[in-house]
Amino acid sequence: MDGIAKRLSFLDRFLTMWIFLAMAFGVALGYFVTGTVGFINRFQVGTTNIPIAIGLILMMYPPLAKVRYEELGQVFRDFRILTLSLVQNWVIGPILMFLLAITFLRGYPEYMVGLIMIGLARCIAMVIVWNDLADGDREYAAGLVAFNSIFQVLFFSVYAYVFITILPPLFGLKGSTVHVTIGEIAKSVFIYLGIPFIAGIASRILGLKIKGREWYEKRYIPRISPITLIALLFTIIVMFSLKGEYIVKLPLDVVRIAIPLLIYFVVMFLVSFYMGRKIGADYGKTATLSFTAASNNFELAIAVAVAVFGINSGVAFAAVIGPLVEVPVLIGLVNVALYFRRQYFTQPIAVVE
Repeated sequence: MDGIAKRLSFLDRFLTMWIFLAMAFGVALGYFVTGTVGFINRFQVGTTNIPIAIGLILMMYPPLAKVRYEELGQVFRDFRILTLSLVQNWVIGPILMFLLAITFLRGYPEYMVGLIMIGLARCIAMVIVWNDLADGDREYAAGLVAFNSIFQVLFFSVYAYVFITILPPLFGLKGSTVHVTIGEIAKSVFIYLGIPFIAGIASRILGLKIKGREWYEKRYIPRISPITLIALLFTIIVMFSLKGEYIVKLPLDVVRIAIPLLIYFVVMFLVSFYMGRKIGADYGKTATLSFTAASNNFELAIAVAVAVFGINSGVAFAAVIGPLVEVPVLIGLVNVALYFRRQYFTQPIAVVE
């Protein structure tokens, strides 16, 4: 147990450095090692990349195993937070990304569509990790993610039609047609959220029933917690290696796409944090609202971009740049959230070694 705690502390303490090293290693692997991309793509089933799916599922399992599901009903009793989350994710977020896309990428229509698609895919996966690292409210994170998942299954296709086909011509731009079914969206949601959700619920129910709360929360959870950060680093390496060649050969295009994404993540986070404070939410709920609003479901955006426009399209390239920007920016915002807690919230906080 002591060794595990030390390893977790070591990972936590240098997490930003590990992430940048993983990004650099992934780019180098994809650019310098011939056959890396082909080897990884051998494990592709349809639009689902198996190594990335495994990494994401393992990454999300420990935070979801920590959720007190017996308290989840309280989340849906606070209509203010649910309403605020709905407005942030399904009104402000898509509109902000659309405006940034047509402003910065007007001359690059495929990149523009890819960016808009990222804005429409609300986060249901990595937000769990960012929220956990920032010590947000796990129960609210699980509840809001489930809330977003339902909306995603029901409305992503409608949003894609409105924002990609109807709205661009109103701004003098060419619209694109996106055909994506509810079934395809549901499949993505199940893979990246349903599997770790089911595993987390089953672990908690069986753990508490067979071994008791003391063993589950004091022994089991600390043992599995390092899996999140290890799986995160593995996923980053795989994602960056797949596009390492493009990142090196098209650096200006990467920067061109990254600038509006950076603005989006920071603005969404800061505005959401301010709104959470204004309605009187505590730190845990405010952090959860902010990360839920600022994150995006890049798995879905990439899957739809590849399925509709092709793996070598500019739309798919822009969709892939999304997580490459999101990962370091959201790690930075984890530190911003913890700084805000020290500055603006008076409750005692645990010291992270």
